[in-house]
Amino acid sequence: MKFNKLVSNIISISIFATLFSGVFVLPKKVLALTGREVMEKVNARDTGDSSITEMEMILINKKGKKRVRKLKTFGLEKGKKSLSLMFFLSPADVRNTGFLTFDYDESGKDDDQWLFLPALRKTKRIAAGDKSSSFMGSDLNYSDMTSPDLDLYDYTLMKETEVKGQKVWQIKAVPKTKAEAKKSGYSKSVVFIRKDNYVMIRGVRWVHKKKRNKYLDVRKLDKIDGIWVSTEMHVTTKSGKKILHKTIMKQNNIHFNQDEVNEDLFSIRRLEKGL
Repeated sequence: MKFNKLVSNIISISIFATLFSGVFVLPKKVLALTGREVMEKVNARDTGDSSITEMEMILINKKGKKRVRKLKTFGLEKGKKSLSLMFFLSPADVRNTGFLTFDYDESGKDDDQWLFLPALRKTKRIAAGDKSSSFMGSDLNYSDMTSPDLDLYDYTLMKETEVKGQKVWQIKAVPKTKAEAKKSGYSKSVVFIRKDNYVMIRGVRWVHKKKRNKYLDVRKLDKIDGIWVSTEMHVTTKSGKKILHKTIMKQNNIHFNQDEVNEDLFSIRRLEKGL
């Protein structure tokens, strides 16, 4: 299911030439792959037809104060769209908040997102101009909650290097237009993709028109029912060397290909009803 892919791919990355050693000469058969082709393989990898997952989101401010949120997520692949529905279980101030996403695999078609706020008894549709905003106070934007439209970016295969003992491709992604940079909230990304399974394991994004970067680090990667899943991921926002905020996302009790997950689940009515 694509939602679990997003937890791995949520951030795209850069300046690791000075941080990581072990650069290799790319063999000719690897050089035949372009940056775009690698990203196509990332998007095409198996993430299950459906999923149910429990998640913990830990928010850490610049003073080190932590807030812990519990969530439950549902995902479904349906034709050319990926559906995801998540509910916040705790703490009390966010309990029953819901988030529904229709992620379309059609070039040029905007994804649909809705946020239900129980305190207001109101469902808010996330407009295209708001997708660069923070998702529920985390280091993720609403734009991070869907897969990128590959046609809207230029991808450059920079080199092969090594991260945590794994051979990876280092790929730069740049929005083709200023409008896309503004919409996504990022002006450039560099990503590190494992060659053996096409999972993104590290990344950096340059926040659009702000002197800050977001750094992704996959701390735990597990194979569940034959599917690679990032079970712990850290996203840190920095200004220079100064940490501004950090989000830790942990997944557990992951179940793929569940019959109870069907298209009827992914509706505004169910979003507002809750679990």
